[in-house]
Amino acid sequence: MFDFDATLPFMALQFVILAVLLNAIFYKPLGKVLDERTDYIRTTEAEAKERIAKAEALAKEYETQIAEARKQAQEMIAAAQAEAKKIADSKIAEAQREAQAQKEEAAREIEKQKQEALRELEKQVDALSRQILDKLLGPELVR
Repeated sequence: MFDFDATLPFMALQFVILAVLLNAIFYKPLGKVLDERTDYIRTTEAEAKERIAKAEALAKEYETQIAEARKQAQEMIAAAQAEAKKIADSKIAEAQREAQAQKEEAAREIEKQKQEALRELEKQVDALSRQILDKLLGPELVR
């Protein structure tokens, strides 16, 4: 069947030399490229995860800062509204005091004018009473 002559060991030697050459020329560089690619993918993936974590942390920090800024703005608005209400209330109270003072002054003035008018009327009543008595009784009896 098979002849075991020098051809078989020579073919085996050729196969081993071919395997060594293919390993040195093709398989090792190809394996190296595949390993480098795998390392690159792992490194890139790790960097991407790190960047995503940093981005999420920054987003969380910004959200916290925005919430704090909104809270401060609301506090400032509330303080400004309270101050405005306080100022408005004091102005209203002052205006009411002024109105009350003017009302009291007007009432005093009216009372003064009323008293003066009553005095005038009393003087006129005396004069009119004399005139009536003069007409009724005559000027000789009135004095």
